[in-house]
Amino acid sequence: MAADDSDLFRPVTPVRAYQRVAEQIEERILSGDLPPGARLPAERELVNRFGVGRSTVREALRVLQSAGLIRSRPGDPLGAEVLGVSPDNLSQALGRLTRSSVATLGELVQFRMVLDAESNRLAARLHGADDLARMREQITRMEALSGDGGPAALHAFSEADALFHRAIAEASGNSLLGLCARAVHEAVVEVIEKKIAGVADTTAWMERSIAHHREVLAAITAGDGPLAARLGRTALHEYYAAHVEPETRQMLAASVEDH
Repeated sequence: MAADDSDLFRPVTPVRAYQRVAEQIEERILSGDLPPGARLPAERELVNRFGVGRSTVREALRVLQSAGLIRSRPGDPLGAEVLGVSPDNLSQALGRLTRSSVATLGELVQFRMVLDAESNRLAARLHGADDLARMREQITRMEALSGDGGPAALHAFSEADALFHRAIAEASGNSLLGLCARAVHEAVVEVIEKKIAGVADTTAWMERSIAHHREVLAAITAGDGPLAARLGRTALHEYYAAHVEPETRQMLAASVEDH
């Protein structure tokens, strides 16, 4: 080996037994062998099956619980409950990203622009009557809340906004889009609330938002995918461009201009 190749490899870290136990259980959960609602064997049975100590099993269960894959209650004779993979896992991870330096708010908004645009486009082609009814229901909720600038109303308005877009993502027929939509919208709902609360005339802002949602619904109902996608991108740019980091504003603008 050449002298300058000495830094190509690093010493390996031994994998601890609890990690192997957690990996096996996680694999069974992800494969569907342990569906949501199923119960893991009791702690003593897990000790016997894996051939490890009680502390190893308990540490593995703590890892799985912190990942949101199981719910373990002390002294529960039925064993830990399997939660499986859910939007909550993803939204928690995205929430941590937004609070860290890994991903900026601008990057999260850009991701939502891409997600919403594609969801809108697919929903325009693949929606059913029930999907349209769910979208109309959320617009009706938003209309009922318009004019009330109280904190509870602002939160409910933001929630209806998120549910509207979730209905669109689910209408796309792609389960991953639906999963990501819920996670992303939950991660930015606080941003939406702060934006509404910070405007001088919340009623006017709400009315503009409702008008936008009506336009999106009309485009989806008419099967106009390109228009629905464009409406999604431009609205998010208008809502958030002034609130993201200055260095990411050009990135958001490019996401609109490139289409």
